[in-house]
Amino acid sequence: MEVAVSHPRVSIQPTTTISLFMLSKRVKQNVLKTVARHEGDTGSAEAQIGLLTRQIEELSNHLRKHKKDFHSRRGLLQMVADRRKHLKYLEQKDEKAYASLIQKLGLKR
Repeated sequence: MEVAVSHPRVSIQPTTTISLFMLSKRVKQNVLKTVARHEGDTGSAEAQIGLLTRQIEELSNHLRKHKKDFHSRRGLLQMVADRRKHLKYLEQKDEKAYASLIQKLGLKR
């Protein structure tokens, strides 16, 4: 969001802001290359788990630096819970894919 404020004593120039917690297009593509079932796959459990794992890593690094950012911490907990649900689903549906994904992502299970 770009905002320009005109005030006699305050001069704020418009800047381009990048969301701190959103993954860039290139990062998403790299994650999807390693975990997707097929080319163009973004909706499978494996793809969702891979993207959530990467977002969790980014947010965890942010929270190590900003210990009092409780709003972001809540978002992290929601992402972890969502990933856990996807992992549970995948484990029930396809144990081989589950084991392979855990190994690729280096998750503890």
